Amino acid sequence: MLKAIEKFFEFEKYNTNIKIETLAGLTTFMTMAYIIFVNPAILSKTGMDFGAVMVATCLASAIATFIMGVYARYPFALAPGMGLNAYFTYGVCLGMGIDWRVALGAVFISGVLFVILTLTKIRSWIFNVIPNAIKYGTAVGIGLFIAFIGLKAAGIIVASKATYVTLGNLLNPTTALAMFGILLTAILVSRNVIGGILLGIIITSLIGMILGLSPFPDGIVSLPPSIAPTFMKLDVIGALNLGLLTIVLAFFFVDLFDTLGTLSALASQAGYLDKDGKLPRIEKALMADSTGTVVGSILGTSTVTTYIESASGIAVGGRTGFVAVVVSILFLLSIFFYPLVKAIPEYATASALVIVGALMMKAIKYIDFDDYTEGIPAFITLLTIPLTFSIANGLALGFISYVVLKVFTGKYKEVHWLVYILAGIFALRFIYLGH
Repeated sequence: MLKAIEKFFEFEKYNTNIKIETLAGLTTFMTMAYIIFVNPAILSKTGMDFGAVMVATCLASAIATFIMGVYARYPFALAPGMGLNAYFTYGVCLGMGIDWRVALGAVFISGVLFVILTLTKIRSWIFNVIPNAIKYGTAVGIGLFIAFIGLKAAGIIVASKATYVTLGNLLNPTTALAMFGILLTAILVSRNVIGGILLGIIITSLIGMILGLSPFPDGIVSLPPSIAPTFMKLDVIGALNLGLLTIVLAFFFVDLFDTLGTLSALASQAGYLDKDGKLPRIEKALMADSTGTVVGSILGTSTVTTYIESASGIAVGGRTGFVAVVVSILFLLSIFFYPLVKAIPEYATASALVIVGALMMKAIKYIDFDDYTEGIPAFITLLTIPLTFSIANGLALGFISYVVLKVFTGKYKEVHWLVYILAGIFALRFIYLGH
């Protein structure tokens, strides 16, 4: 069997072996395993069953990552995307009052769109015609969005009638511990500690349990909770409502930007790009991502996407799809650790939201602020997303302002016809709904 694995994944071609690939898989899993705690904590606020979401998170991640490893044969791992899960909960379900089943239906539709556009090879073309101002502005905006949610969950910022938001009571025990967790996680990440975000969550939780701020887990291992409360509960018909079109587009575009940007970065690091700078088998990699989103919505979780944390496994020598297979197996095993996951308090997961948000700010250096027709739409996008708790609003105002500025400054030829159409769709949404 070992010989068959070595031959299938071409270990000799990539100058690697089973030991290196397994270690790389473990490393990648450690750096992204925080999603097992964070995703159920976020999505359960919509009324979804915590245990079912935890199992759905692990299963969707395992399936999508396995497809990436065996079908595309790349060492990239996938899981429900940070930012999109926050938008699903706070923007769509809590913000717009849309039932989580309908929101899952919107995720499903966006996933089907991915599959169709991947099969027709249109997906990468769409990515190339969308302005960089919108792509990078969205990435930064999502970073601010999830960091804002993390600070709110920690009690570091609270509501205020006078100023809308203000500083919370930093002497509150859970708030103080959350601040400690954020700083601890920042130190671990800055020192390149493998699984720094995960360790930050676990250490903060343990301290909180010792101090009596939250209960210890009932156990470590158990049979997985039932996935029945979320499995096949998506409402696709409800999501086909015209008013939800921009929500579907938001899920679609954010995953599009995120996935292709992440694939490009990982492929460059691993040395996969050909002489023309293109990634071989990119359509297969995109299909793993697309399928993950469709399957995830059926199981009961938000959009599944490729994780930049896969870079950690590549950094220790992982080069083949076997890395992804190892990650997939570890995600499957994780469903048996439900008592541990359930015991993690919200103030402990806040650190992951804040630090991941900070890491997403790197995209701001790619925005051309010297060109106001690029910089201002990017600024509007990145500012509107956290302040309105909506990725869709940020995208809508970003597209509209981009087109308006280009047209009225005589640069209308720089705008692709597809961008005009999308700006028109978003404008009609505001006219139709008023918000």
